[in-house]
Amino acid sequence: MTSDLATADSPVIAVARRAREAAAALAPLPRGAKDAALLAVADALVTRAHEIVAANAEDVARAREAGTAESVIDRLTLTEERIAAIASDVRDVAGLPDPVGEVVRGYTLPNGLDVRQVRVPLGVVGIIYEARPNVTVDAAALCLKSGNAVLLRGSASAYRSNTALVAVLRDAVAAAGLPADAIQLVPGESRDSVRELMRARGFVDVLIPRGGASLIRTVVEGSTVPVIETGTGNCHVYVDAQTDLAMAVGILLNSKAQRVSVCNAAETLLVHQDVAEAFLPLALAALAEAGVTVHGDEAVLKAAEGGAATVVPATDEDWGAEYLSLDLAAAVVPSLDAAVEHIRRWSSGHTEAIVTTSQAAARRFTQLVDSTTVAVNASTRFTDGGEFGFGAEIGISTQKLHARGPMGLPELTSTKYIVTGDGHVRGEAAQTVGGDTESR
Repeated sequence: MTSDLATADSPVIAVARRAREAAAALAPLPRGAKDAALLAVADALVTRAHEIVAANAEDVARAREAGTAESVIDRLTLTEERIAAIASDVRDVAGLPDPVGEVVRGYTLPNGLDVRQVRVPLGVVGIIYEARPNVTVDAAALCLKSGNAVLLRGSASAYRSNTALVAVLRDAVAAAGLPADAIQLVPGESRDSVRELMRARGFVDVLIPRGGASLIRTVVEGSTVPVIETGTGNCHVYVDAQTDLAMAVGILLNSKAQRVSVCNAAETLLVHQDVAEAFLPLALAALAEAGVTVHGDEAVLKAAEGGAATVVPATDEDWGAEYLSLDLAAAVVPSLDAAVEHIRRWSSGHTEAIVTTSQAAARRFTQLVDSTTVAVNASTRFTDGGEFGFGAEIGISTQKLHARGPMGLPELTSTKYIVTGDGHVRGEAAQTVGGDTESR
């Protein structure tokens, strides 16, 4: 099935067709073949790093000419040292267990039929992402390990870098005896190619967007291909009435200021009114030292009077904001339930943390908060595939179907049932439905 945006003879559909053929070849491969290809990729990245750096330099120069922010340029930039680190990550992926073929559940029916539900690759995975060329390699490695072919559509700002990276990846995979078309760059630098990929239902099995809220919303709302939604992070830290003040300050600072441009950084602080008088002066002083601007409610503004913290009045936009900067919304709440209600209204469903010495409060918070991850006395920054011990992640899903939270290799698989018998045939069975007996 195609649309006028994804015609059967378009370049995007052409690469998708080749990806389907490659996916069929990858699916039955043993772990050893995939790991050998990944190790070849890692070696090739290091050996050909000079080519990649040269291509990347062109992207960086164009970005600077366009007046791109230095923080974005830093994410765009590749050096030989960074490429060596990316190669090391690929070797780590090779060392991870292969999810394909894992038996999720298995049992023997009373009639002797053997039923097994096993993990299988998704097939063709499309990744749409912004100016982080390291994602090109990360996504390709994870898809290859899980037996999927991947179509990579990075931003135009990293086109030369991604073209060079994919050339290296394809050569290494082909030299290892696997189909080069398992890894392909979606052709084109305009948004038309993105829209075609989003409409390539029947050719692409799933799309995974990685980037800001606008990109994710565009893909989710405009795709006919199924989408695994990786969400934005309006993450909360709630400081309970019963708490360790020093612990709470440490967790807040790490959640907010350890790295601000990531989806698991805290964007909102909620403080129980019973501890606000003792906690807020400590927290505001620490936030000021870290250079954080606080967008506070009336109680926080009052607590900041005469202090060194930069505090401005909060608006409704602040409660829903994913700042990705040294900004933090803050409010005093009358109860734990009020904190939960605030989170339900404003959270993006990513990660929420409670800092408390009360087991009852921790239990109630974890029961009531409906986000991918709920942390008790721990930083929001731990919501990450590597930190969770997955070895790597393709993204963090904030939806509830198929995958939720950090997505490792198992989340890049589906399942199928294998039913084994010994000449079994099904007989007629009577079933009562609504008082009537019928056969099925």
